[in-house]
Amino acid sequence: MTAFFTEGQSDPTVQPVPASVVEKVDAADTTLHNPKRAVISIGSNLGNRLETLQGAIDALEDTPGVRIKAVSPVYETEPWGVEPGSQPSYFNAIVVLKTTLPPSSLLERAHAVEEAFHRVREERWGARTLDVDIVAYADVVSADPSLTLPHPRAHERAFVLAPWHDVEPDAQVPGRGAVAELLDTVSRDGVAARKDLELRLPE
Repeated sequence: MTAFFTEGQSDPTVQPVPASVVEKVDAADTTLHNPKRAVISIGSNLGNRLETLQGAIDALEDTPGVRIKAVSPVYETEPWGVEPGSQPSYFNAIVVLKTTLPPSSLLERAHAVEEAFHRVREERWGARTLDVDIVAYADVVSADPSLTLPHPRAHERAFVLAPWHDVEPDAQVPGRGAVAELLDTVSRDGVAARKDLELRLPE
């Protein structure tokens, strides 16, 4: 049976889009003139994981200057960097979107969505209600410490590469190569497709 996010839920984001961001994209929002493609990784291992991921997708779609174009299948993943069995497993997915937001503003929105779902940043590799990471933004390669593009570890992680490959088989990680080729070089241990679950594109 396919599981769906409950219909009729409103955007749970408690923090509004900053006024400065709205001003930048208001005019462009209706047409998304000259949008850039971005790839977002979402994950959750606390609470109702599927509902949280769907809520994050809906919140991103409700952002001025953002349009969700594709949502990957759901993968279940053992947590990284912790003692086996010490945390619940993650649900992970990839979201492909078009946006007129610059990378810095998209990152602000990603953090606001995380905070809306009570993300706590107390420890590295800690359990979390929601993780929203920018994996790639157009063909940008940047070592900016506030937002390294592409994500510095995306090319090593099956829970990013596998769902990304599902939704964009010919995708490239900027500066790293084809997703399909990178996926062949990493272990898929502890990363399993959940074909019984499904995330939906926002209407």
